[in-house]
Amino acid sequence: MPAMQVTVRPLLGVVCVVAAAMLWGTTGTSQALAGGALSPIWFGALRLLFAAVFFVVFAAVTGALDRSAWQGLTPQTAIGAGLCMAAYNLTFFAGVNFTGVGVGTAIALGSGPIWAGLLQAIFQRQAPTTAWWVGTAVAIVGGVLLSLGGGSAAVSPLGVLLCLGSGLSYAIYTLLNKRMVGHAPAASITLAAFGVAALVALPAAALQTGWPSLHARDLIAVAYTGMVTAGAGYLLFSFALHHLRPATAVTLALTEPVVAFMLAVLILEEPASHTAFSGLALVLAGVLAVIRTELSNQRS
Repeated sequence: MPAMQVTVRPLLGVVCVVAAAMLWGTTGTSQALAGGALSPIWFGALRLLFAAVFFVVFAAVTGALDRSAWQGLTPQTAIGAGLCMAAYNLTFFAGVNFTGVGVGTAIALGSGPIWAGLLQAIFQRQAPTTAWWVGTAVAIVGGVLLSLGGGSAAVSPLGVLLCLGSGLSYAIYTLLNKRMVGHAPAASITLAAFGVAALVALPAAALQTGWPSLHARDLIAVAYTGMVTAGAGYLLFSFALHHLRPATAVTLALTEPVVAFMLAVLILEEPASHTAFSGLALVLAGVLAVIRTELSNQRS
């Protein structure tokens, strides 16, 4: 598998991940504005379908459908990434159905960096630094406070396991993506991964809830979240992995709940507690610490 030569620019990678996380953070608000008539399982599955369509169009425009753009991809890695993306969506939406959005989001997003750090240390022999762990821990605590700031919810053991599985799936996807970005364009990687994910998620959603009844507002919301938040967002994320370690990218993605929180307060006019604002500050402090650590490590 021939390697692509790319100059590592960690600051550019940071900007791309933060931009992707900002797009991801608009997903919940978009779903809420649609009215919530579409079940969460189908919302996630159709989001993957629209993302796959976006990647087909983008790959055609940029020439990433050419055979040369696919020569660096191994079927096992591409299929594995797609299965992880499908598992991430299905386990997350199923998990939050048992635990509630606040608890489920905190567990899924909070466990992702921990899984990524451990997997990076085991399989890539690149253990994150102590400073990285400290910054990540601060960001995770902030994410928990941010997610739970609106109130408590009953915790289901099954829901917790599903959300932990969601975080693990996301971490494995990131490591597989990191392996592929050195050998193929981001457009080819995302098309392969999301194509497989959609093929898995759509039948799974149909088996769980039957076929959906789509309304115009649902369709607009799904199209936006699929093409913009997932499509453009994961293109940016894949591009960022040229320049960042996987564990760092997953931690920086904790910017997502900050954006989601701000939009919920400003647009949906949801109440916000002092706990949530404290969590917001901790997430930002932790993410900034991780950014500083990454930039320092890349310069050394």
